Amino acid sequence: MPRTWRPPFPLDLAGVLGPLRRGPGDVAYRESGGLWLTATTPDGPATLHVTRADDVTAEAWGDGADWLLDRLPALLGADDDDSAFECHHPLIAETRRRRPGLRLGATGRVWDVLLPAVLEQKVTVVEAHRSYRELCLKFGTPAPGPAPAGMRVPPTPRAILGVTDWEWHRAGVDGARRRTLVAAAQVAHRLEAAADLRGEEGRALLRKVPGIGGWTAAEVAQRAWGDPDAVSFGDFHLAGLVGWALLGRPLDDDGMAELLTPYAPQRHRAVRYVELSGARKPRFGPRFSPRDYRAM
Repeated sequence: MPRTWRPPFPLDLAGVLGPLRRGPGDVAYRESGGLWLTATTPDGPATLHVTRADDVTAEAWGDGADWLLDRLPALLGADDDDSAFECHHPLIAETRRRRPGLRLGATGRVWDVLLPAVLEQKVTVVEAHRSYRELCLKFGTPAPGPAPAGMRVPPTPRAILGVTDWEWHRAGVDGARRRTLVAAAQVAHRLEAAADLRGEEGRALLRKVPGIGGWTAAEVAQRAWGDPDAVSFGDFHLAGLVGWALLGRPLDDDGMAELLTPYAPQRHRAVRYVELSGARKPRFGPRFSPRDYRAM
């Protein structure tokens, strides 16, 4: 049965769920008559379909359908509190005015956001999205219910542990990232506790896995529990974008940390406003060409 929920705040549905999308070819996320998501829940695989009029209407299919529906408000930012957020830069204030429906949603699940986050370590997004898509197609399962054609549920930790060296190679995943994913898959049930711990304690639990550092932990925290202060330090582009948007000049991570200090403990929220502002940093050279590990 469909469930409805009336958010007690302005809600930008695509803006809230957009960070879960891993490129235009993401087979676990689609925009087609609403938004479609797949997930590996504690109860099993599931598909969620969400539409918005005055109310939010959601349907779900699969063994994990009820699990997803029960957590719909949290997924759409109901647990997010931005009441204490203060704008210290005109661009952030203007973006906040234009995007009043921005919330930080929480999937409540670590594994489904950890898998693509590890794949995005130290490679271009094109490479990472290609690898994620290929792993979903090969080791995920078909999306339950009437999902758009080709949608898949991401691979479970058990499925990842069954990937052979050759199959990692075919998916374009180098040795360092595959070792990190295998180590995470081996303790995936313990890592789910990070979503309950939240904050720095949750991020610290994730960093206990070899190969998961501050950047990856922040990327997971932003999505799994809507962490408002988890900044992706170490990102190749982020400090430059924030610097150009707010100061008109490039910054490194240390400079970005200093610039964002007044926004603590909601520094990630400030970064989201920068990302959604439309600001772009100048391009001074050629882009990096994606590497194809399958040809090595």
